This record gives sequence, C-alpha cells and structure tokens, in this order.
Amino acid sequence: MTRRRFLFVLGSSRPDGNTEALARAAAEQLPADVEQQWISLARHPLPDFEDLRHDSDRVRPTAGNTALLLDATLAATDIVIASPLYWYSVSAQTKRYLDHWAGWLRTPGLDFRAALAGRTLWGVTVLADGEPAVADPLAGTLRNSAAYLRMRFGGVLLGNGSKPGDVLSDTEALANAKTFFAREAPPARFPHETA
Repeated sequence: MTRRRFLFVLGSSRPDGNTEALARAAAEQLPADVEQQWISLARHPLPDFEDLRHDSDRVRPTAGNTALLLDATLAATDIVIASPLYWYSVSAQTKRYLDHWAGWLRTPGLDFRAALAGRTLWGVTVLADGEPAVADPLAGTLRNSAAYLRMRFGGVLLGNGSKPGDVLSDTEALANAKTFFAREAPPARFPHETA
C-alpha cells in the first residue's frame, strides 16, 4: 500500500487565519507516519495563468513557486485545498493554483491527469455566514475538479468565523475536524469531459 502524503495548499491572504487553524486541527488527527507538506500561496505566489493551449507547447517548470507547487502536487496522495470562502468560492490565490492545473494537463511528458487519478482531493473552508449552503459553489468547484481528474473527493470541512481565531470557538467544526480525514472518500466519478 502506498504511504499517504498530504499536501495542504493554504489559499488565505493572511497567515494563521481561521481556515488554516481548522485545517491544522484536522491534520493533528492524522497518524504520525503520514507525511504532511504545507504550502502557503501567499508566501509562494504563482504567476497569473496564461492559456497557451492553442499557441505553443508548454514546458515543465523547473524552478520557482510553479515548480514547487507542481512537484508537491504530483508527490501527494491527498491534496487539501484550505481556502477561505471569498465571494462564495475559493480565494483568488487558490483559483490561480487550480488554473495552473489546466496548463499542467497540457504539458508534454507530464501526464498530469493520470498522475492524479485515484488520489483524493479535500477541502477546508471557514465562512462568516450562518448558512452553510453559501459554500456550495466552493464545494462544487472542488468536487467537479476532482471528478474531471478522476480523483476521489473527500468533501469539505466547514467552519464558521470572521475575526482571527473565531473558528476555535466553533465546537461543531472542531468535532468534525477530529474525524474528517478518517472518512473514506467515495470512488472517483467520471463526468463527460468538457475542459
């Protein structure tokens, strides 16, 4: 059996925010032999994504933040998108990371889709709204991305908070964090391909 390796992609614009705190609470429950890599997109910003699919061949990045994130993504068995809920979806930094997946899918010799197939995508988010359904667009983005790449989707861990540290008072979110990564993600579903 493959040893599990979790990549936590932190999509907040501020360090030590509520979403990161909730993700760390969930990560504390992982067995000691599970590797964890944490990458902040604010500290390791990606360049804007350029869609070159009809203009030129892509080249695998070999240096900088793009190479760091590509290599970490390919090395992970489990990818955790920890993004605050911004305008009902993922943060701009997180969206940029996901946009780069489109380029990696078209990078010769990379076989990005085959590499990620069967792995698990998870989400963690904190919202400042009492209605969890407002996070449905964020969950849909992650669920559909996982399905497109034939990944398993582990779901989204939701918390509530606005000011830094608020989520630590959300007892339901902290209780859910204790078992979040222990859940078995359902098998990947295969939608018709549109991208």
